[in-house]
Amino acid sequence: MALKHVMINDIIAEHSARMQNLKKYYPFFVLNETTFTQYKEGKYAFLDMGYITMASLRFFINENNFHEKDVTYEEYEDFLRELLTRDFKLEEELVELRELISYIFDKIKNDGRAFEFHFYDPEVRENKVARVKLIDSHIAQGTVYYTITPEGIEFYLDTKEIKDESKINVSQLLLEKMINANNFKGGIDVVRRINSQVISLIEQKEQVVKLLGVDVFEGAKAYEHFMDTTAKWFTEEQKLFVKNKALVDKAIEKAEFERDTDGGSPTLHSKALSEISQLETELKKTIYNHSRLIGETTELSQLSDQIINRAKLRKLRPVFDFKQALNTIMKLDQPDLLAHVLEPLFAPRMDKYFTMRNIDNILTLRSDEKQETEKIEKRELTPDFKYEDEILEEKIGRNFAHLFYELCDQLKKWNRVTLKEYNGILEIKFGEEIYTNRDYYAFLVHLSGKRSYRVDEMLEKQETMLEEMVVEHLTEEEKERIRDIRFTITFGTDEVEIKPQMQDIEAVEPFVVTDMNFEREAAE
Repeated sequence: MALKHVMINDIIAEHSARMQNLKKYYPFFVLNETTFTQYKEGKYAFLDMGYITMASLRFFINENNFHEKDVTYEEYEDFLRELLTRDFKLEEELVELRELISYIFDKIKNDGRAFEFHFYDPEVRENKVARVKLIDSHIAQGTVYYTITPEGIEFYLDTKEIKDESKINVSQLLLEKMINANNFKGGIDVVRRINSQVISLIEQKEQVVKLLGVDVFEGAKAYEHFMDTTAKWFTEEQKLFVKNKALVDKAIEKAEFERDTDGGSPTLHSKALSEISQLETELKKTIYNHSRLIGETTELSQLSDQIINRAKLRKLRPVFDFKQALNTIMKLDQPDLLAHVLEPLFAPRMDKYFTMRNIDNILTLRSDEKQETEKIEKRELTPDFKYEDEILEEKIGRNFAHLFYELCDQLKKWNRVTLKEYNGILEIKFGEEIYTNRDYYAFLVHLSGKRSYRVDEMLEKQETMLEEMVVEHLTEEEKERIRDIRFTITFGTDEVEIKPQMQDIEAVEPFVVTDMNFEREAAE
């Protein structure tokens, strides 16, 4: 019964919002139903109004936003005349063609009126009307100029992205329209959509990195595609971010000025400021993520060059790459191909070392008449016996685990730790002997192999030798305490000089280590 109540409440409460979302599609379907059977006795019945509408919207987006200019009727007339001639093979007299274009344009702009979408709101139990325009107009210096509305841009973006432009750029153009129209609530949704697009590109970049590590050739193709479709738009995207940030700042100043000077309702001013503030916060998040995307793409470029160069050198070596062969077999899903790899290993050795001179030695060889036997004593191996290298490896693993746990424990307390602070904490806990311990410097080298660590993911799957050794030697209590830690590593330009003051060691040379900063990330 409770579930039924929730369902009914959702139907009623969400209906109005759903209808408001659907209204941007309504003009297209009204226009698409427009037939030319009643116009000129059906002479142009073969024309497709849906195609003409979408082409017109794309034209206005290109002129209004990409070229940043308003459109006159004469410019639209030239565009539509070319479209009708090219795509519908329409050959008419100039006068008749102008009449047809005027008829089409009046339909698209609905004679200057908004399209009205009627629906029933069950929450307030009354009929409502949602209004939407695709094309708007204004007069400047005696000339009528036409522009596409935010609803028109949003509708076009929801149908299919523009191939020759960055999706982020086009979304930002929509954001600019909404800010200028004081539609800050709609702008918040657009910024969140842009942010999700940026995060999606970051994830796409991570997939390229993984693919480069598995298959250099496929990874190189994915890298080229990523750079061609994403990286080339970074400069334009940054310019639009700066432009929209400036518009938001102006909107805040304007809203604060109106609140202080206007005698209107303070509730309305407070609501507007709240929406603008939320829009500014979401925009700052998006700009931060976009800057992060640019930085990681630069690192990807350097990483791909290194991996491709290593692959080229590896190809020149006269060796067989078993790992690459295994990946190829798995990709083809043909395990029987393993036979070609294993059969040579089981074949008899074909090299012959027996020479004919040894025959003389066999004939003259005198064997002992009495053969002495050798007594072999059976020795029982201790089950817990460990070789020296195993003992050393276990010791290193314990040291790595202690150092990693101590770092995570400090990040849990302070969120940010520098290398100097980390050294001071280790010196207090383990003494100055830590500076002469080779495992400490080996730990820093291995730790620098990655720029970020997520302990929860590391406990599930280890990617490096350091992670394997740390996870193996951490106690269950330690794992649970640091499971939620996520941190990044950045390198400074300064060098940290370490001078251990040891009484029992004389003339110890100072150690120099590049400065490092460990910063905790918030959990998602």
